[in-house]
Amino acid sequence: MFEFKENTRYDIVGMGEVMLRLSPPGKEKISQSETFEKNAGGSELNVVSGSAMLGLHNAIITKLPKSKMGHFIRNKIRYGNVSDAHIVYDETPEARLGIYYYESGVYPRKSSCIYDRAHASVCSLSIDEIDPSVYEQAKIFHISSITLALCPELREVGLEVIKKFKEAGALISFDVNYRATLWSEEEARPVVESVFPLVDMLFVSEETSRRMLRRTGTLEDIMMGYARDYGCRLVATTRREVVSPTRHNFNSKMFFEGRFYEDLPYKEIEVVDRIGSGDAYLAGVLYGLVKDRDIFRALEVGNALSAVKNTVAGDMSASSIDEIRAVIKSHKATGPQDEMVR
Repeated sequence: MFEFKENTRYDIVGMGEVMLRLSPPGKEKISQSETFEKNAGGSELNVVSGSAMLGLHNAIITKLPKSKMGHFIRNKIRYGNVSDAHIVYDETPEARLGIYYYESGVYPRKSSCIYDRAHASVCSLSIDEIDPSVYEQAKIFHISSITLALCPELREVGLEVIKKFKEAGALISFDVNYRATLWSEEEARPVVESVFPLVDMLFVSEETSRRMLRRTGTLEDIMMGYARDYGCRLVATTRREVVSPTRHNFNSKMFFEGRFYEDLPYKEIEVVDRIGSGDAYLAGVLYGLVKDRDIFRALEVGNALSAVKNTVAGDMSASSIDEIRAVIKSHKATGPQDEMVR
């Protein structure tokens, strides 16, 4: 099992962009809606906040405009039970918050996202603006390739931060999370592969492995390959089957120290909002690794948290560990069950 640093201030520190999310109410289309609901969203924030809601002590490194909108995002970070002690504020006239618009689909209309994130303040984050004491304060450092893709300057900062946390004894959690709208496969591949030798916990989809990373063979061959070629100790991949925009099946597979782990899939999930459900999976797995110190329990919590996140509006998970434990118990039960928790 993983050995974590003792007596750290934080269990997980994440680093990444936090954006303003604007969504039409219900199932309205962006082109017809007169109003938008606002929220906060960002891959790394979803991970640290989802696991913090379960009971970990986490923080995020990011940069926000020093404005009312920046304060709104800061307050959502706090609401997610995440420390804001390592937020850097942009006071320049050019300061801006990245925005994305999310339209929830209903069959046959697919859900869609529109991004407006160019020149966001997070891209001006410098290594000198990050409190150097944070590198000693985490058991796990988590980052995704989205952060490395946003701009060349932030990429260099992100790569340096990964090395600093690694040198300080933190375990590195990396979500490949490839986004073709941010960079090409040819640009992404060498950058992502350069990170792999530093990674302890690798999260990567089968599609990304086959297409962007050009891995071949069975899924099991691919997962074992990351451990063999780069020394990644844990390799996890999610397996989502989209029946319709409002009906999904979900499962995952994990490889750790020569053994594969898999559980019963969640079928016919009633999807309210799928955004952030992959991040919720990571949040649950990392919680299980830190708290349960058990690979299979980590997989169970990850699967359950992801399934439940699909039923919750907004990017961020909002489940307690008691709720998730109950979901796992119900998921595995046979025979009649109570229709309501009361």
